[in-house]
Amino acid sequence: MKLWSILGNSQKLDGGAMFGNAPRAMWQQWIAPDELNRIPLACRALLASPLNGKTVLFETGIGAFFEPKLRERYGIQEDRHVLLDSLKQAGFSHEDIDVVVLSHLHFDHAGGLLSEWQEGVAPSLLFPKATYLVSRACWERAKDPHPRDRASFIAELPGLLEASGRLEIVDGLHSRALGDTVRFHYSQGHTPGLMLAEILGPERIGNEAHGGLLFCADLIPGRPWVHVPITMGYDRCAEVLIDEKQELLTDLVARNVHLYFTHDPECALAQITRDAKGRFGTAHEVAELQARPLAA
Repeated sequence: MKLWSILGNSQKLDGGAMFGNAPRAMWQQWIAPDELNRIPLACRALLASPLNGKTVLFETGIGAFFEPKLRERYGIQEDRHVLLDSLKQAGFSHEDIDVVVLSHLHFDHAGGLLSEWQEGVAPSLLFPKATYLVSRACWERAKDPHPRDRASFIAELPGLLEASGRLEIVDGLHSRALGDTVRFHYSQGHTPGLMLAEILGPERIGNEAHGGLLFCADLIPGRPWVHVPITMGYDRCAEVLIDEKQELLTDLVARNVHLYFTHDPECALAQITRDAKGRFGTAHEVAELQARPLAA
């Protein structure tokens, strides 16, 4: 199995919103804001092939489905579907993908499922042969959002996914499509049922898999958020998220599971560290993956 980091459309969002109650004097040392107080953010997918005999894409980024007015509002930097270009550079097309794993259905993680915006043309689903994996709680939330996060969802998307006949709702640790190769962890702090995919490592100690990779989605958007108290203003419950992050990172560092970041503009993969005071950090940071073996 080889791994590729696949960049989608990038964004600039308000730094204060991305760092919750952390003061600007602190967070601007981690990611410098522009004159509008916005910080650069990637929307990075992960391609794994062959995984359980399949070509698997973890998330699709924000895509290019927004009309120009909304593209400007949400700070999207490109008007083309960058994910499709990145797949092509890696030697794939959206038609080659067998499984798309969606951590949740917010537009910056699932918008890349849709075709580019064209005036007067309804969006259509890409990835014509893929099975789409979504957790049950994320699926229910997308179909009936709370007023606080309704704007984060794409109204047409649940209907398109359901009509495809290729939607798999995931309830437990594993899915039918990926079997025992991927284990799912769940988090409630950012959105109900956030599904974090761990590609299980090749080493076994006792009954535990060591040396794998976790696609940590919006639980840990990038390196600054590895520090446990740092959360986003977009999170539905910061205290719950902090507790979940503490528990998960403790487990992952013990099993040497690396973190894969979707929103970090400069880092795709990193090893977790923990100092003598118990503070988590990162080391062995990798900017991009190009046909990289999991155990490299």
